[in-house]
Amino acid sequence: MRKLFIVMLSLLFFRYSLTAQDLSYYLPDSVTYDPSIPKPKDIIYHEVGEWHVTHDRLVNYMKAIAAAAPQRVKLETMGLTYEKRPQVLLIITSARNHQRLEEIRQQHIKLTDPAQSASVRIDDMPVVVWIGHSIHGNEPSGANAALVSAYYLAAAQGNRINELLDNVVILFDPSFNPDGLQRFSTWANQHKSKNLVSDPNSREFNEVWPGGRFNHYWFDLNRDWLPAVHVESQNRLNWYHRWKPNILTDHHEQGSNATFFFQPGVPSRVNPLTPAKNQELTAKLGKFHAQYLDRIGSLYFTKENYDDFYYGKGSTYPDVNGAIGILFEQASSRGHLQQTSNGLLSFPFTIRNQFVTTLSTLEGARVLRKELLQYQSDFYKNSLAEAAASPAKGYVFGTGMDKTSMSLFVEMLRRHEIEVIKNQTDILVDSHLYRGNQSFLVLLEQKQNKLIRSIFEKTLSYKDSLFYDITSWTMPLAFGLPYSLLTATQLKAEYRKDLIVDRLPPPPLAKSDYGYLIPWSDLAAPAVLNELLVKGITVKVATAKFEFMLGGTVTKFDPGTLLVPVQYQSLRSDDLYDVLHALLRKYDIQGYTVQSGASVSGVDLGSSRFAVISKPSVAMIVGPGVNATDAGEVWHLLDQRMNISASHLEQSVFNRVDLSKYNTLIMVGGTYSELNKEKLKAWVQAGGTLIVTEEAVSWASQSGITDIKFKKAKVAVDSTQKLSYTDREQNDGAQQVSGAIFGADVDITHPLAYGYDHSTVSLFKANKVFMEKSKNPYATPFYYGTKPLQSGWVSKENGEVIKNSAAVIVTTVGNGRVISIGDNPNFRAFWLGGSKLFMNAIFFGRIIDAASGRTE
Repeated sequence: MRKLFIVMLSLLFFRYSLTAQDLSYYLPDSVTYDPSIPKPKDIIYHEVGEWHVTHDRLVNYMKAIAAAAPQRVKLETMGLTYEKRPQVLLIITSARNHQRLEEIRQQHIKLTDPAQSASVRIDDMPVVVWIGHSIHGNEPSGANAALVSAYYLAAAQGNRINELLDNVVILFDPSFNPDGLQRFSTWANQHKSKNLVSDPNSREFNEVWPGGRFNHYWFDLNRDWLPAVHVESQNRLNWYHRWKPNILTDHHEQGSNATFFFQPGVPSRVNPLTPAKNQELTAKLGKFHAQYLDRIGSLYFTKENYDDFYYGKGSTYPDVNGAIGILFEQASSRGHLQQTSNGLLSFPFTIRNQFVTTLSTLEGARVLRKELLQYQSDFYKNSLAEAAASPAKGYVFGTGMDKTSMSLFVEMLRRHEIEVIKNQTDILVDSHLYRGNQSFLVLLEQKQNKLIRSIFEKTLSYKDSLFYDITSWTMPLAFGLPYSLLTATQLKAEYRKDLIVDRLPPPPLAKSDYGYLIPWSDLAAPAVLNELLVKGITVKVATAKFEFMLGGTVTKFDPGTLLVPVQYQSLRSDDLYDVLHALLRKYDIQGYTVQSGASVSGVDLGSSRFAVISKPSVAMIVGPGVNATDAGEVWHLLDQRMNISASHLEQSVFNRVDLSKYNTLIMVGGTYSELNKEKLKAWVQAGGTLIVTEEAVSWASQSGITDIKFKKAKVAVDSTQKLSYTDREQNDGAQQVSGAIFGADVDITHPLAYGYDHSTVSLFKANKVFMEKSKNPYATPFYYGTKPLQSGWVSKENGEVIKNSAAVIVTTVGNGRVISIGDNPNFRAFWLGGSKLFMNAIFFGRIIDAASGRTE
């Protein structure tokens, strides 16, 4: 009878853990709580884990907590997302610390400044911990656990919580990705049954495309900490550097059949710039996580699967900023209750693990407080000492050709508190001349030395051949900017640190009754062109070089230069000038006034080598099968940077609509099994321009739309070598192209290369699409030579096959063109050097005559 009672009690507890709907399931039972603090159900109308909390209700609860416990909690709004949801941050600490909060913040800033850190006493200085949740919106246990954590930190009573709050300032971020969380919570809740369905095949567990993982533009925000392209990242980084936290937690979810992961990750995949002490402290914190998870009987693992290499993630960005980044990965229930290989996995169970590891992090921070503070101080001191001892003293970068890309790069550097100085004198490095007042300097002897090196350095040697994310992100190459490392001898020119690096507006445009010229070299030039075309203004593009006498000086103009003739326009001369002048000021681009069509040399303005540009009417294929991040990068580029409207067509919609309204179609990486290939081919033959990237290149060839051939890597297997079963993952993984940078040789006279001023363009490759060069000598304007690898890991076999392969091929199909780009030219929206190629394909694809290599 007693055994039966125990079995029944165990079953009752198991059932309770699956459907737990009150706070007692989560909270420590040895703590009393302030009854004046509202519980989550009082504000969000349901128990934690009963439903998925929506972002608006999550924010409402944070506001309620701040209002009810002002002595412990202060609420700040970091900014707004694209969809105008607030990014809130709770600052949680003791009443005593709140009274001197600004003083504590200033102490932490001083601690990261080697010139001032010696004056900071850490004996009674609180440690700062940033608790961050659910940067992937469909990994919701973190954001839902934030409800429990916020309640506990505001309402718990007793010496234990008092001691914690006296020693820790908590920056509490309930949702890294508000837009994604709202999208996913809506999906999960609208498919919940009263009688919970646990079948993984059920609709509740299978979101529609693109899912809730991403932000508004379908971006993975956990890859955006370093490039900081998106407003969510920019808002968060502003507050990160206001406080310089000592620990940042990043609460994620993983596959449903896993358990729970916490760092350290795979030891061989730690970025070499990360100090050993960082991993030592990470391991010490790990002991607290293990202890707390053991108490509740949760399984976990560590030092597997996940790495600390790419500094653009939430768990690694702190590592290069003198802090400890902690990744938590909870097996995901995705909905409310799911059957897994480990049994039934409930949403409340996933929330509890996230809450418990929040507590373990805070306890570890309290115990290790002085060690963490001392590490942060030493990190910046040592970084500065390493810089002083190194023969490398800084970097010079920039060009006067593309001020927009250069400004965005400088803005990105300064967002990470990297000092940037305007270069005053000409500097010649390896036959490249960096003009004074057209280039910039970043000195290595500054506290962000390690982060600077991470941004600028190329990496070609690695301890491991498996990577969780990309293997290289050399940012000047990504932005398409020339740059060079400087020694002390090369940096002999005087410089002033107080020089303003803000961009100066171009000189005003003079009025003309003949025409205007606009160089195509600036990243923003396509945005100007688009607005002109939208207004019905006729614009031509030069397909050959020419020179004009302007202001007594001969000025050279390259192919791609835009000509806006005054005649043949529907606008009056004065109105045309007003429109053009306003656009050039809006985008900070210089235009030139011409009073005659006669050039000094090269083609005249009335030549047939000036082709009329038609307004692109763009559609992109999206939906199931399409890589959402690739599509999001195109959407962001067109919508945010270029102000171009583009239709998004799902494959089923494409199959039934009239395509005649579109002259440009875009297909990014993915699978297109439901697309009507014959309809697409007929549209191209009728004169359409099809732009395909990555796996879509292979699909177009397999579908008979192009005749492109592909190269394949030959992986030799040594039959005499004895391999164990456990070697398989390492060997297979080494043959993946995780993401590396390759330099493509470019025919800069080709319309797809307009705007480039150098014959090598850096492209990012994260696939195994290796195109053979076209037999047409004019149809491969971008191709890889014999030594294309610039930075990153690639296996010997893949390295061989990419040599002498094509990066871009133009194929004539009837009256239309297919532009095949084997790589991702818009990678993560910061690969601006490739975005120029992509915009050329949109605007100039229709003027390419691939058969003869001439324009029509």
